[in-house]
Parts: sequence; structure tokens; C-alpha cells
Amino acid sequence: MFSTVLIANRGEIAVRIVRACRELGLRAVAVYSEADAAAPHVALADEAICIGPAEPARSYLDGRRLIDAARRVGADAIHPGYGFLAEDAAFARACADAGLVFVGPPADVIARLGDKTAARRLAAAAGVPVVPGVEGIGDDGALREAAARLGYPVLVKAAAGGGGRGMRVVHRPDDLPAAVASARREAQAAFGDDAIFLERLLHRPRHVEVQILADAHGGVVHLGERECSVQRRYQKVVEEAPSPAVTPRLRQALGDAAVRLARAAGYVNAGTIEFLVDGDAFFFLEANTRLQVEHPVTELVTGVDLVVAQLRIAAGQPLPWRQEELVPRGWAIEARVYAEDPEAEFAPAPGRVLRLVEPHLPGVRIDSGIAEGLEIPRVYDPLLAKVVAWGVDREQARRRLRQALAEYVLLGPKTNVSFLRAVVDHPAFAAGALTTGFLAEQFAGWRRPEPPVPVTAIAAVLAALREAAPPAPLPGSGAPFADPWERLTGWRLG
Repeated sequence: MFSTVLIANRGEIAVRIVRACRELGLRAVAVYSEADAAAPHVALADEAICIGPAEPARSYLDGRRLIDAARRVGADAIHPGYGFLAEDAAFARACADAGLVFVGPPADVIARLGDKTAARRLAAAAGVPVVPGVEGIGDDGALREAAARLGYPVLVKAAAGGGGRGMRVVHRPDDLPAAVASARREAQAAFGDDAIFLERLLHRPRHVEVQILADAHGGVVHLGERECSVQRRYQKVVEEAPSPAVTPRLRQALGDAAVRLARAAGYVNAGTIEFLVDGDAFFFLEANTRLQVEHPVTELVTGVDLVVAQLRIAAGQPLPWRQEELVPRGWAIEARVYAEDPEAEFAPAPGRVLRLVEPHLPGVRIDSGIAEGLEIPRVYDPLLAKVVAWGVDREQARRRLRQALAEYVLLGPKTNVSFLRAVVDHPAFAAGALTTGFLAEQFAGWRRPEPPVPVTAIAAVLAALREAAPPAPLPGSGAPFADPWERLTGWRLG
């Protein structure tokens, strides 16, 4: 086992990796931009090093700076988390060239599965069903012919895409050229590659993914499936494990398909094989060569710490489980808390966290990367925390999540917490009747109900108290401590 891990990420996933390192007795080194100097992951790590200004291209996306930081602190491994450089084959290769262990799959596997058309071909060769599609399309005439063969509606997809970028739904032939041009522009800007392909758009499918783990000794297992149909513009919002629609027979078929594809790709470490499910039929969608945001629900139902498993695999250790031992127990549901305004097309809503109360309830886990007083930067993904609930069955997990969201308080930046409560309370969600169109169909034009307390007024008072209060003295300084809650002129709010 290596001794020191540099965590090439920020926010809640950086906190999560620090805790996994502690579990294994490893030294955890955080990196941070100038905008993240006061972030919780910086304080929690054994050591932290600044890697540049706030702009991601000059900090978290600069592989050269990250590798230089690893050398400076004596790290022998780098964990990329998810996002940023987690699925960048060139970065994984640069780590290996620098003598650093990359906690993830080999660079050639990332490259092979990161190209959606190459991944589709590999899946088909491994006997995994794929959505009918057409690759290698040239001019507009060929595009129209290909779309006509598939049948409308069709989906235009970026070959190097991810996260819904470079994707367009086309319902009519006349709309195809503009959709392709728009998808190409977005793909070029996001991935540096404007290659696209067409797929038949499935009618009201579910989005179901399978977690896999593979070691360097030929061992591959799956840890069951996650339901990810509650998504907005291809971005997941609420996830759960297992899926309410997957039967034991379908679970075995999905798991077998995921393992076959992993073996065919020469996969090592943690990854996810994503499928679209239509009744008893399923089709390969894509492979994610990294840890997923929604990994906690799998951890809660299997008892497997996926980050610890990643680190052990990266150190060359074999998988300690047989497939038959990995059986889901109970149910887990995760809701992602974002600094965004649901009433303004979910626009990012950065700002200072004035008050944060995270619930402590039976069966509830909070993965958080924020604290009171922290300024949420505008330049990064607005994910703040994940509220996860486990229960002996789906309804208990749903009720626990509902209560946790009711007790979750974050004042300052706008968040989607009220929206999440509405989603979890919806009768269709309670019944498990979910498709990828659930949010678009049931929550178009959603508006937050009037809050029971004047939240904006409370936030304003908290801001005033924070500005008026002198900074806390350093330990041992002998300076008197002034608690703003004890001021005669202050409001005691909680």
C-alpha cells in the first residue's frame, strides 16, 4: 500500500476521500485554489497545498500543477474523485509517467470507454445490447437518411460527450441540421472533439446503472444497480439503490452484461456501466470510468466502502468478495443539494453560507463539502452536499429522506432543497413510477411554496450579526471572546 494520497479535487468528494484515507491509515493531502482556501476539505486533510487561482483551467484542471504538487508533498498516489480530470486519459498517463499511482482505470481503458462510439462497438462485441444507432455520419444528406432509417425522434450525441453536453433531441427532419450543428459546437467547446452520432430515442425509458469493481488480477464483480431516472437535462438529481423496477432476473442480466463489458475493456478499479431499461429489455448507454456522485446509495445497501476499495485495488490488492456475497440489503435514496435557483431555470446561485443545520437522524448520511461562513464560488459545479437515507424497504428510506430534507437548513445562497422535498413527496415518486421524463413532465414551471418563516429576513439578520461580530481569538491569545448570540442587541434565532 502506498502511504500518501494527493486528492485532485474539491468539495464533498474531497472530504469523502480524506475519510477513506484515514480508514486505511494513509496520509491525505488536499489541493485547493485561492477560492477554496477556507473549504472544509482543506482543514480536514493532513496537509493542503494551493495550486493556483480560482479558474479551474489554472488549478483543478491543470494536470501539470497537480503532479508538481504531488511531488512537492511526497505523494505516491493521486485520487481524482469525479469531474475535473477524473476521466482524462492524458492525465492518467501523465501520472503513470511521473511514477504516481492513478486511483482509477488505466489510461487506455479511459480512452477506449470515453469515446461513446468506441464503447458502443466494444459493448456490441461483448454481447451487450446497444440502442440502435448510426456512427461515422458525413454530410447533411447522409444525416437525414440515417435518421429516417432509425425513425424519429432521434437523439444526436457527442462521441466524446458526458453530462448531457452535446446532446439534442430531434422530433422532425427539418430540425435535424440545426440540432447537429448546435451539438457539434457544444461538443467541441466541452471536449475538444465535435464528432457526433445518432441514436433512436427510446420512449419513456428508465436510466439504470450498474456499479462494478475490478482488480488487476482478473477479478470483476458488480454491486447491483442504481435507479437514476430522476434527472433534469440529463443531470441526475435523485438516485436510489436498488431500482424499484428491476426484478431479480433482470438484475442478474444487467450485472452479467456489465461484468462482460468490464472484462472486454480490461477494466481495473471502480466504474459504472449505464443502461436504458424499457420493460424487461435493456440497452447499453455509456461507461463512466470513475467513482460516481451517487456511490453512497450502493455503499449503504452493500456495506462496501467504494473509495476504500478503489485505494486497495490501486495498491494492487485483489478483490476480497465473491459475487454471491454482494447482495443488496434494504434500500437507499440520495438527493443532491445544489446552490441553484429552481425558479430561475436552476441557475447557479453562489453566495455565503450564513446558517447550516444538517440533520442527525437514524439511517441518514450527509456527504457535505460546506460549512457556515463559507463563500460558495461561482466558477465550480454548484453541488454542495448529498442527503442520503437508508431503510429496510423503499418506503422507510423515502420517509427518512423526506424528514432529513425537512430538517436540512441552509441560509444564504438559494438552493434546490424545497424542490427536492417536492420531488420526494410526489405520488409518482412514492410509487416508484419513474422514467427519464419524470421531472420534465411533473415539475415543469415548478414554484416554491411560501416559506413558513421569513427566511430572507432571518438570513439578513444572520449576515448583519456575522459582520458585526469580531473574529474569534486564536487559542491561547488571552483575548476575550464575544458571542454574537449573547449580545443584548442581537436576535437569538436558534
